[in-house]
Amino acid sequence: MSFAKAFSPALREIRILCSQTGPASAGTRQFIQNNYLTIKQHNPDLPVLIREATGTPARVFARFEKGQEKHVELENVPAKDVESQILKLLQA
Repeated sequence: MSFAKAFSPALREIRILCSQTGPASAGTRQFIQNNYLTIKQHNPDLPVLIREATGTPARVFARFEKGQEKHVELENVPAKDVESQILKLLQA
């Protein structure tokens, strides 16, 4: 499965947090560079927020309808594993 498709209408927002320079966030930064445009092309109305701050642990939050929110920790996770973790989060 990839990000080259529209996500469920129940998904309201994706928030990606990571460190701008920290090595523990390298996989998450690489994921953003490789997948952000594809996600936005297939989901133009979905807010995809990227928050970078020094020392911030890498994690992704998904907000669904009725305010339900889930997240996954991505510290020290390689880019290809970041993709699979996020896909699992979005299917949950």
